[in-house]
Amino acid sequence: MEYVFWDTNKELPDTYEYLERIEDYLGRRVVRFKADLGFDHWYDVYGGMIPSNHRRWCTKMLKLKPFEEYVGDDIVVNYVGLRADERRTGYISHKPNITPVYPFQEDGLILADIREILDASGVGLPPYHSWGRSRSGCFFCFYQQKIEWVRLKERYPHLYEEAKEYERPFEGSGNTFTWSERESLSELEKPERMRAIKEDHAKRSAANNKSDANLTLAEIFGRRRDLEEDKDDGCLICTL
Repeated sequence: MEYVFWDTNKELPDTYEYLERIEDYLGRRVVRFKADLGFDHWYDVYGGMIPSNHRRWCTKMLKLKPFEEYVGDDIVVNYVGLRADERRTGYISHKPNITPVYPFQEDGLILADIREILDASGVGLPPYHSWGRSRSGCFFCFYQQKIEWVRLKERYPHLYEEAKEYERPFEGSGNTFTWSERESLSELEKPERMRAIKEDHAKRSAANNKSDANLTLAEIFGRRRDLEEDKDDGCLICTL
């Protein structure tokens, strides 16, 4: 078994902390690679176009392509950590020597089961869950909800400022792209806007919890997942 992690150099501090926790449990290192050409290089190559759900060049160039190059022509079984209650297939390579396996789905394990496994092992949930972020990935991941941008601003203001720097007219084209759909981070961080986002999230959370009493366990986990994560999920390779 080999564990590898491609570092975009745009990760949360929490992600590095969790990798160390995982290594302590495994008793071996997670092999960490730096993408030879980092995010800023490909940002320029793609004309200052911030990645989005419809233009996920970051996934392709910083995660998938380096992974397949590392594997080469070796015969590899790629274990994919998708749960049985998730509605996606995740990364599937077109290389014939890479075979994906879905052990959690095969065993019917859902969110509650995974939480129990992590708690019982002593690894626990990733630290970013404690402040309301639902995924690892880059700190400026476009899959973040508005409330997650607010929490990033409060938790790591310097990373929020760094993300803002990409929302500028690109010299080559003059185009300006934003991380959050239809709203720049400069607009989102205004006190009245942040307050509105928090209030809206609190209302939806309260309504969701109130209605849980009439749902099955599977439905409860599905609703909470929809509340915590965007409907269009990020690629699995960017999720711990």
